Amino acid sequence: MSTQVLPEKVSQTIPKHYPNYKVIVLNDDVNTFEHVAHCLIKYIPSMTPDLAWELTNQVHYEGQAVVWVGPQEAAELYHEQLKRAGLTMAPLEAT
Repeated sequence: MSTQVLPEKVSQTIPKHYPNYKVIVLNDDVNTFEHVAHCLIKYIPSMTPDLAWELTNQVHYEGQAVVWVGPQEAAELYHEQLKRAGLTMAPLEAT
């Protein structure tokens, strides 16, 4: 009688990272530069006035700007806050 030895299963866990999401503000004919910059400063953590104005100019001249990138839950919050403040928002986009 022979005994069969099965090879040992090697268990390897490969961590899967959650994607980050981009919060994108779109240009429109409704919001002023001041309002867009103010909203970015108010709702996006660590947003400086200089960066807010740079992004506001990008929105105006290029049609859109990525104003924040990070985890989905926070991205959803910032997206909703900016939208409620009247900014025109692109749908959240996974990176």
